[in-house]
Amino acid sequence: MISQQSYSNQKAILFLVPTPIGNLEDMTYRAVRILREVDAIFCEDTRVTKVLLSHFTILTPCYSYHSFNEESRSKELLEWLHLGKKIALVSDAGLPGISDPGYLITSLAIQEGYSVISLPGANAALTALIASGLPSDQFCFIGFLASKASQRKKQLQMLQDVDKTLLFYEAPHRLRGFLEDAYELLGDRKTVVARELTKKHEEYIRGTLSELLSGEWLIKGEIVVIIEGAKETKQHQELLTLSLLEHFQYYQAKGLDEKEAMKKVATDRKQSKSEIYHELKVKGKV
Repeated sequence: MISQQSYSNQKAILFLVPTPIGNLEDMTYRAVRILREVDAIFCEDTRVTKVLLSHFTILTPCYSYHSFNEESRSKELLEWLHLGKKIALVSDAGLPGISDPGYLITSLAIQEGYSVISLPGANAALTALIASGLPSDQFCFIGFLASKASQRKKQLQMLQDVDKTLLFYEAPHRLRGFLEDAYELLGDRKTVVARELTKKHEEYIRGTLSELLSGEWLIKGEIVVIIEGAKETKQHQELLTLSLLEHFQYYQAKGLDEKEAMKKVATDRKQSKSEIYHELKVKGKV
């Protein structure tokens, strides 16, 4: 069923409000106004959020909403909305719901017919991506991988053929292990490690995975890792081991007509379509 949502003249609204990822100057005027106007603010850590609220003289009461109480607190938030209240959800830093709690209450509020409004603002992954120097037209945000090495390797294995720039979050004490696994399973790709974004010690470390692993630098703080996408998929590499005829017949078996099959083979082999046509004609296959 299609639904339309507008928050003009509505009383009960859930606002998803981004907070700075380090530099308090990145807080927007609108975010400050919304946090002052809502009836309550729910946040990951009240101690962290109260520092932010104090800085901007925001007196709105705040309550905890984190991964350990998300389910019970979501029911409480729905009760607030049922009473016609305006509620704001924030995380310690960045956008709520991105590697932080937020999805559950957002989903429940929409199901119950309440308006959910997200404000634009700071996000570590996108901030790092656009300054990384790696392609930003298409990307795949992964966030944190499993901390256990065996599970992390399985997750990386599933990303081997993704041709889009990959964005990860990682903890300092797990960074080297992550880079080692990425090098083993993704190959020696261009990589950027961005740390402490918008803060005093902001730093971008660029190189290939092997170059980064050869370094002796010590990484601290919040980390984003950006890795270039696959240039060749495993399937593409396997197709190039086939003879030209087998390659052509593979696409025909997939249901492509003669013309389209030749076009695909030419693209895979980085040859002109006329060259492929000539070789197949000599073999008497077209």
